[in-house]
Order: sequence, then C-alpha cells, then structure tokens
Amino acid sequence: MTTPSEQLQKTPLHALHLELGARMVPFAGYTMPVQYPAGLMAEHHHTRASAGLFDVSHMGQLRLAGPEAAAAFETLMPVDVVDLAPGRQRYGLLLTDEGTIIDDLMFVNRGDHLFVVVNGACKTGDLAHIRERIGGRCEIVPMFDRGLLALQGPKAAQALQALVPGVEQLVFMTGAAFRWNGAELFITRSGYTGEDGFEISVPAASAAALARALLAREEVKPVGLGARNSLRLEAGLCLYGNDIDTTTTPVEAALTWAIQKVRRTGGARAGGFPGAARVLGQLDGTVPVARKRVGLVALERVPVREHTELQDAAGRRIGEVTSGLLAPSADRPIAMGYVPPALATPGTRLQAVVRGKPVPMEVSAMPFVPNRYHRG
Repeated sequence: MTTPSEQLQKTPLHALHLELGARMVPFAGYTMPVQYPAGLMAEHHHTRASAGLFDVSHMGQLRLAGPEAAAAFETLMPVDVVDLAPGRQRYGLLLTDEGTIIDDLMFVNRGDHLFVVVNGACKTGDLAHIRERIGGRCEIVPMFDRGLLALQGPKAAQALQALVPGVEQLVFMTGAAFRWNGAELFITRSGYTGEDGFEISVPAASAAALARALLAREEVKPVGLGARNSLRLEAGLCLYGNDIDTTTTPVEAALTWAIQKVRRTGGARAGGFPGAARVLGQLDGTVPVARKRVGLVALERVPVREHTELQDAAGRRIGEVTSGLLAPSADRPIAMGYVPPALATPGTRLQAVVRGKPVPMEVSAMPFVPNRYHRG
C-alpha cells in the first residue's frame, strides 16, 4: 500500500534540504522545507538583513508560444499582455466566468514566447484551464520539471552576480536569460518578500549545484516556507487559498492596481476577459462590492490567526481574518482580512475574537514593512 507521504513529489533540492537538517512538511503535493535548524525567526531576519535562498520548485512554469500567444493569454485575464515589452514581467490574475480568481501568476515577455509561473497547488488546474480556453491559438508547454529558486534580500544581487555576472543590470519586474556552468537559466528580478531579489528558473539537473554554490556565499542562508509566509505577509502580498480564491474578485481583493487602463472601461481593449461585466462594474461603481481586503494591526500583543472572526465595535460579525501572525520585523501582530467597504478605511477600529475574547484591531495601510525593490 502507498502511504500519503510516498505520494508526495520531491523537488530537485530534496536531498539538499535533508542534508541541511530541514523540517519537511507536505505542501502543494510536495514535501517541502518549512524551516531549517536556525528556525523561522532567524531565517526571516536574515532575509531582511542579507540574502535568503528559497526552494520554490513546486511552482508551475509554462511556456506559451506562437504569434497569437499574447493576444490569446490576454483573453483569460484583466491585464495588459499585448503591450508588455520584451524582457518585462507583469502580475496577472486568471479569472472564472464569474470574475473570481482562479490563480494569481507572473509572466514575462521573452520575445518569442511568454514565460509564466503559477502557484504550485493550482498548476495542474491552471494548465487544463489555459489549454481548454486558448490551446487552439498558441502552443502551451508545461515545464514542471524545471527547478525554481528564489534569492531574496538586500545582499541578493551581491551574491548572485558573483556566480552569474550581469544579473545586477536587471531592475524590478524585468527578466533575462543567463548561463551558469553550462546550464541555461532564466532570471527575473522580483519576489515574494518585499525585498530586492531574484527568481531563477534552472534545469532540474543543475538546481542543487546552483543552490550549493549560492549557499557557499557568506551572505546566503536557506529559508523555508514558514519565513516565506511571514515575509510575504509583512509585504502585504496575497497567498492564494488564504487571501484570494474563487470566491473573491480582483476588486474585493484590492488588486485593482493589476488592471491596466487599457483593459478598463473606455480603454482600447476594455473587457474581453472572463467576468468582465462584474469586475469592470465593481471598478466603475455600478456593481456593488460587499467586502474588501484590508491590512489589520492588533492593538494588543496577541497574534490573530486565519479564520478568526472580525467584529465591529458593537460586536456584530463583519468578516474574517485570512492571514495573520506576530510579525518578526514589524514586531507586532499583523493580519489581512475582509471587511465591508465602509469599514475599510485605515484607522478604522474593529475587533477580533481570539479564544472567546475581543482583541482591538485597527485597519492599516499595507505593506506593513516598507518594500525595497530595486527599480534602478
């Protein structure tokens, strides 16, 4: 009989994680490191101060090729794909026909094709959805066997350029092809921590060697899923399945910055994506929005976790926390959650119910820790 643990996939760095003493957990169908012996707090602070190396090989990498690839992909999302310049990266949202979020993703115009990275837990469904909707208009090639490393922190560029000269010339949300020890890499300057950093697509056969070479640098330490979560929450970034899912629209999720003017009402290519009437109506104010994602700060030193009930001052239920923890760098309990639009203004006082007791909360602007992306 096959046990559940035996059914989990292993990334190309699995043996290295074990060698480094990582505590492994099931995540998105893979066995992944949640933390290393130094612990979550040390990993978090090292990333903010120096450079943390993350294995994100569980995520799905795709190649969309053909003369119609950009126009076809644009029909699935409320974002501008057609006008994206070569070498530039953009955040995107796959939507249902109801205008809710199937997945969030990143994509790059590589000139002769689009390079797309989707969430690990969603990649099989995303691939099927994309093939069903636009498979007749472009070539869709999954590259799920490639490794993906993220190097994040203020010393990430210093560490990576020692191995791959030229990466320092990238700026935030750009990407380019490089070579290392004969391996073809594709590197973008972006990430999920709010820090400067890079995501490195690497052939599986070279992934462990590249990781070892980076970890040999004094600036670089390994970081697991635990600190990845605390870093992204401090940066005010959504986690699919927690903060956004197929019940939330981009407007409810406060992701309207991802919808460029050209795709909005009055734009040159307005609409034409799934759920456009609802999403554009919510943007224009003609379709009501029942809730909005907000940042929250606890006014007492009590961590407020996901699924915690949110109440107004009169004790009426108004929403729920979707992500929350005691933030290592912000040094206070922070959270994200959904509340009625009338209560979404920063400074609004709410309360969370933790173990039956009310904890005062205040709606806060995000990010909770200033972003330090390298914009040139």
